[in-house]
Amino acid sequence: MLVVVLLVVVVILAVLAGVHWYVWRRLVRDTTARGGAARRAGTVAAWVLPLLSVGALVSGRAGAPFWLQRVVAWPGYLWLAVLLYLALALVVGEGVRVLLRRALERRAAAAMTGRKPLTPPLPETAEQAPRTPGPTPAAAGATAQVEPGHAAVVTTPAADAGTNGTLVVPMPEVVPVPEVVPVPEVVPVPEVVPADPPAGQSAPSRRMFVSRVVGGGAAAVALGTVGYGTYGVLRGPRVKRVTVPLVRLPRAAHGFRIAVVSDIHLGPILGRAHTRRIVDTINATSPDLVAVVGDLVDGTVADLGPAAEPLAQLRSRHGSFFVTGNHEYFSGAEEWVDHVRELGLRPLRNERVEIGGFDLAGVNDLAGESEGDGPDFAKALGDRDPARASVLLAHQPVVIHDAVEHGVDLQLSGHTHGGQLWPGNYLAALANPTVAGLERYGDTQLYVTRGAGAWGPPVRVGAASDITVVQLASRQA
Repeated sequence: MLVVVLLVVVVILAVLAGVHWYVWRRLVRDTTARGGAARRAGTVAAWVLPLLSVGALVSGRAGAPFWLQRVVAWPGYLWLAVLLYLALALVVGEGVRVLLRRALERRAAAAMTGRKPLTPPLPETAEQAPRTPGPTPAAAGATAQVEPGHAAVVTTPAADAGTNGTLVVPMPEVVPVPEVVPVPEVVPVPEVVPADPPAGQSAPSRRMFVSRVVGGGAAAVALGTVGYGTYGVLRGPRVKRVTVPLVRLPRAAHGFRIAVVSDIHLGPILGRAHTRRIVDTINATSPDLVAVVGDLVDGTVADLGPAAEPLAQLRSRHGSFFVTGNHEYFSGAEEWVDHVRELGLRPLRNERVEIGGFDLAGVNDLAGESEGDGPDFAKALGDRDPARASVLLAHQPVVIHDAVEHGVDLQLSGHTHGGQLWPGNYLAALANPTVAGLERYGDTQLYVTRGAGAWGPPVRVGAASDITVVQLASRQA
């Protein structure tokens, strides 16, 4: 078992190292000049940010002071979310990079072929040179005496008795035509683009220009996505409403409303203000019962006890109930069970209570099996009246098959976060029968809430946090 765990850790570290190298290459090396300040700063960030992420992940388990956990949590966890969407955006950008480079190359080629010669074409031979018009050729048999710049005296045979045979014709000065030397054709010289300009050179190469466009676009997409996802968590969960008909629910319990909240994840980032928003949202729905379905905290009672105190202000007709999640067993489950009891919530530890016209049961989380405190369905659901409707609180959806075997009408769960960060929903679907929403398994229905908080990065993308008001409906009504 230890070998398998070590192998998984090595694989995860190798993947993280490879992703960081890829992001550094595309976002830093390909967009900055060698030896420049920008490249040095980017390289330093590529080392510091993953170290902060590791610190955020292990500081709580290592027992680091809570103030230190809070210092490293924000930058460390946020970088993990930014890294995810940077890598995805850069992978998509590989195709954009190819298209953009081809477009620029075609544009450059078109500019070269359409360039006009610098000088007009010159005649290649003397015969092609334009000639100055000369005098009209003399008549046959005429003789002429010509001096440059003077009139030409042409003697012709006597045409009639009234002439003496002499004709005077003005003659323009003869200008010698210079010899024309052939000029070779002017061929445009293609532009020479350096592959990687030296440090300090202002004009980037075409390759660097493309890398900056793609890298800048990827960074904008990643930061925008993470920023919006963080806002969605910090503003608090929204209320969802779903109606679930139960065959055995009596008419008197028709319309019974259960406020289901899970995965609050109080910790170094989400604290007392987060709890206050959740309590106010639940109380505004005026529920008949409140069900806190595990993963309340990521830390000890000593560190997070004050953050959980607003839970004492929960209001409902039939009270508030609590079952453990896997993170309670990472944080001291026994202490937290005692603490939530002090806050007015009733823990259901493999037990059930009768409420109105149905049985409400709760089981411990599967993570408690390592401490001898796992789920016990026989204890929670045995010896009950099978004619009564039953509602089960269980943190992980995967126990639905045990619920089916014990004739549960409705199981309420959390744990999945709905995937929290897209495309994490596809990974969550591999380990859970239902990622979010209402589904039927035989005669048992399963509802999974996405949760009210966030684990790790305080970011949600494609899986908004929620508190669900489940309204039970009687078929007899």
